[in-house]
Amino acid sequence: MERIESFNVDHTKLMRGMYISRIDGDVVTYDIRTRRPNVEEVMETGAIHTVEHLFATFVRNSALKDNIIYFGPMGCRTGFYFLTTGITHGDALKLTQDALKFIADFEGDVPGVSAIECGNYRDHDLPGAKKEAADQVDVLKNWTTADMIY
Repeated sequence: MERIESFNVDHTKLMRGMYISRIDGDVVTYDIRTRRPNVEEVMETGAIHTVEHLFATFVRNSALKDNIIYFGPMGCRTGFYFLTTGITHGDALKLTQDALKFIADFEGDVPGVSAIECGNYRDHDLPGAKKEAADQVDVLKNWTTADMIY
């Protein structure tokens, strides 16, 4: 079997940030890295799950909603994948920054948290998600498209 592309990234050198992971035709996969792999403690599942619900809800209600393919966590719990189509890297970065700020400031009921809407609705942590988002807002504050290359 061929080695998948993400295994070719040197995780010992990977820092927190947002990177262009791969481009497949019109689809761009972004690596939103919230932890230094194998150095920092991984994110907790409840916080990850809540970030996922809030980020996905925000971007799918944005002006770029038709360009959103997917947002979800990495199995290693050190970040998220964000897949888009038909937008610039700058637009994806700005949308990510805006979504993270939205999460950091969010108050109220998290969308999609019921047994009918979610496969694991009991595993959510809004305070943890807000902290994760606020930390990443700081990381990406001065990030540019030039910083998005591994």
